[in-house]
Amino acid sequence: MTQPKSRVVSINSRATKSRTPSKLFVLDTNVMMHDPTSLYRFEEHDIFLPICTLEELDNNKKGTLEVNRNARQTSRFLDDLIGAFENGIKDGIPLTKGSHGAATGRLFLQTEPNSVQLPASFAQGKADNEIIAVCLHLKKKEPKRHITLVSKDINMRIKARALDVDAEDYFNDKVLEDSELLYTGIQELPADFWEKHGKGVESWQQGGATFYKITGPMVPKLLVNELVFTEVDTPFYARVISIEGKSATLQTLRDYGHHKNAVWGITARNREQNFALNLLMNPDIDFVTLLGQAGTGKTLLTLAAGLHLTLDQKIYNEIIMTRVTVPVGEDIGFLPGTEEEKMTPWMGALEDNLEVLMGADNDAGEWGRAASNDLIRSRVKVKSLNFMRGRTFLNKLLIIDEAQNLTPKQMKTLITRAGPGTKVVCLGNIAQIDTPYLSEGSSGLTYVVDRFKGWSHGGHVTLQRGERSRLADYAAEIL
Repeated sequence: MTQPKSRVVSINSRATKSRTPSKLFVLDTNVMMHDPTSLYRFEEHDIFLPICTLEELDNNKKGTLEVNRNARQTSRFLDDLIGAFENGIKDGIPLTKGSHGAATGRLFLQTEPNSVQLPASFAQGKADNEIIAVCLHLKKKEPKRHITLVSKDINMRIKARALDVDAEDYFNDKVLEDSELLYTGIQELPADFWEKHGKGVESWQQGGATFYKITGPMVPKLLVNELVFTEVDTPFYARVISIEGKSATLQTLRDYGHHKNAVWGITARNREQNFALNLLMNPDIDFVTLLGQAGTGKTLLTLAAGLHLTLDQKIYNEIIMTRVTVPVGEDIGFLPGTEEEKMTPWMGALEDNLEVLMGADNDAGEWGRAASNDLIRSRVKVKSLNFMRGRTFLNKLLIIDEAQNLTPKQMKTLITRAGPGTKVVCLGNIAQIDTPYLSEGSSGLTYVVDRFKGWSHGGHVTLQRGERSRLADYAAEIL
């Protein structure tokens, strides 16, 4: 059985457990600072902590960043484990009680000096090299056990493998092994869809939309709020609004590509943008995620829908926009001014899109546009992620830009700020992650897309086509 890639233990493996020694995983500090619960994620296998990892945890315990909080939480977990164990720690500390039965292995701490000398090319005193030396010492001491170094540091894993030490990334935080499998929120109906699902179909009209209640072989493959379409013969675009047993109810979508349905002067330029606007303009959908490369219209569509719902329909009081200041969680610096003025350098995308939206009404005249400008800016607030903890937003539209740079824990902190009447929209491109140790599979954006799929008040669309300019589209394709 491998580390967290496999979660099911076969009967045969359980039967031979007594004859086959469990694996021993040596944890790098960055694993515990990324996920404090990693101590309990290795099932029946044992884990080993070199003494230098404890020193690195101690060095990182002070501060307000996410890694500092994780370092403190890891230290608390270790204190609980060691404090509750009355026997000597040399034989290992059982993880069963601390993990509530999820982990049945033992925790070992380094209690003896290292007997292995690394090659002269490896710098002495460097924590990474000391941990690799500990792995070599364990291989020498316990040749029958499989020793594996677990680290989020790619270069450290390369160095370890160069010295014949097995090294792996920490997989437990990955939602998906392959980002190509990520839920897109859209499904194309087969050409014979109505032939197989049209028998006994019920249809009715309500509120300007047509509803279809269907049964058939495709129903089990559908998810609530999934967007379905077929462009064979008569184009059909719909949203799955409910699934009851073997039947599903579809609601036709509004065509935001038509100028009569323009949202704050913006119309959908392609199928995915139309799907996105249908989710954004629906007050019953509290959580929307939009994925797509630069130029697909994520921010523009969200702001246009937000202004319409805030200023025209008055469903929300104001729009709050925030984004990660890379490096993640770092202080926004000693820039002069208020919180909003400090965030201005990071909000170029907001300014660019507001210029487009404020210039959409060409008939208003100079005075009319100036009045609209003041009104819009009074309702659009920019906030820093650093001060989100503990807040509650009531009747707000919260837009989280560059969400791919958030960890799952940070994403949870932000989304749980939503109070009654608040809608949260997450925008991002998982192909452009700037946060250290985050990947496409472990990004907080990937995490929420996967976890919220099928929820009756959440929706997702992956935007495919860039609409910025022919130059931008061609550059994205060839460069």
